Amino acid sequence: MVEGENLEACSEVVEGEDERKGGFFDCFWTPVYWFKMLANETHWSFVFGVMVVYGISQGLGGAFNRVGTDYYMKDVQKVQPSESQIYQGIISIPWLVKPLWGLLTDLLPILGYRRRPYFILAGLLGVVSMLLLSFHENLHIAFALLSLTAGSAGAAIADVTIDACVAQNSNTRPYLAADMQSLCALSSSIGALLGFSLSGIFVHLIGPKGVFGLLSIPAGLVFLVGILLDEPFMFNFSYRQVNQKLVDAGKSMWRTLKFPDVWRPCVYMYLSIALSIDIHEGLFYWYTDSKGGPSFSQETVGFIFSIGSIGSLFGALLYQNVLKDHPFRNLLFWIQLLFGLSGMLDLILVLRLNLKLGMPDYFFIVIDESVSQMIGRLKWMPLLVLSAKLCPPGIEGTFFALLMSIDNAGLLSSQWGGGFVLHLLKVTRTRFDNLWLAILTRNILRVAPLGLLFLIPRGDPNASILPTEIFGAQEEAETPENENIELVALVSSVDGK
Repeated sequence: MVEGENLEACSEVVEGEDERKGGFFDCFWTPVYWFKMLANETHWSFVFGVMVVYGISQGLGGAFNRVGTDYYMKDVQKVQPSESQIYQGIISIPWLVKPLWGLLTDLLPILGYRRRPYFILAGLLGVVSMLLLSFHENLHIAFALLSLTAGSAGAAIADVTIDACVAQNSNTRPYLAADMQSLCALSSSIGALLGFSLSGIFVHLIGPKGVFGLLSIPAGLVFLVGILLDEPFMFNFSYRQVNQKLVDAGKSMWRTLKFPDVWRPCVYMYLSIALSIDIHEGLFYWYTDSKGGPSFSQETVGFIFSIGSIGSLFGALLYQNVLKDHPFRNLLFWIQLLFGLSGMLDLILVLRLNLKLGMPDYFFIVIDESVSQMIGRLKWMPLLVLSAKLCPPGIEGTFFALLMSIDNAGLLSSQWGGGFVLHLLKVTRTRFDNLWLAILTRNILRVAPLGLLFLIPRGDPNASILPTEIFGAQEEAETPENENIELVALVSSVDGK
């Protein structure tokens, strides 16, 4: 009742402010009211947690990590583009086992706490691995991969807890599912925009190993979240129950996956990602090393990626304000088609047709990157909303992690498939004669998922997708351990709470 009264009061304030403001001021105040609405509906700490994990750790830190790793593999380890593509896939393996992290954080408390130890572990993994990469002079490629994979594991573990909160809130407040995914996307895009804007400059000034040293800061913030996390202490927890709970969780996930409305979208998500092979490393080497290419500097590469982040941010805003209420199948049809067509921009650039049209490389690649990132974000957003709606209550975190691991398996297949194509076409550090053919192959494969759209439900994206019998079965097994997690207040008062 108190929460409802607060929401009504908030609505009256917003309406009153809207009456006094208009025109230009609406553009400024609307996002503020949107953040305030999410904070009131889901608790402000949820919004804060999303901004830390998605904005700082994955957005800002992910941008630095991407540019730093690209140059680390090329300039420090001096590997071929096809090898770098394979190594990138190895580094992403911890994201494939996200259900494991979800099960551990849900079912195996440490020292009486379920979430705190795993956030602390994630932060420690990130800090130690990044500092090792930064300070070791001649680190063997095997140990470098191990350190990068450990840092990736830390990011994946931290990601699982926030994903659980998003999925749980999407079930309890289905009308906010798209808004919460938009919050995640906006946080990630803004963080990536800032990160890519600075990453190239820092790579030029302190080198890729110095950038890894800076990445210990986002990992330290994840560690801080573990210290500040507010959760009840579990007295007399029986570890003998863990095995049975693991079995029960496995049965619940299997029972959910057997429904056609669940497994069919999962198949589509994997295949649509896996078929869109990733040849980023081949293009990156061509951007920077090819005598016939643009030969972009570190600062330019970072700036190009930052422009791409603007495209990604615009895609998130476009989805939130225009496309979020469109049926999944219709929306994915047009986005997948545009995704395939946008790849032709890379082909025009590599064949140097842009120069014949009088368009400089720098100007053209900025357009290419922004369009590609915008369409990529538009493709990803409905899949995230759909994934959140497929999670049964009680095991939201574990099941959402399972769905995200399916997507990450698709990304791994895409990266290794791209590495195989680059190797097959003999694209090396200094030879790019067949790079155009790799791009053309990728573009054709991007359109292939259009034949799989029958696997996606046609229904209203704002309605529940799961069968009612799943909710009934989960309610019987519901325990107090499935409560939502809230972060400790970092200020004395927020909106009077």
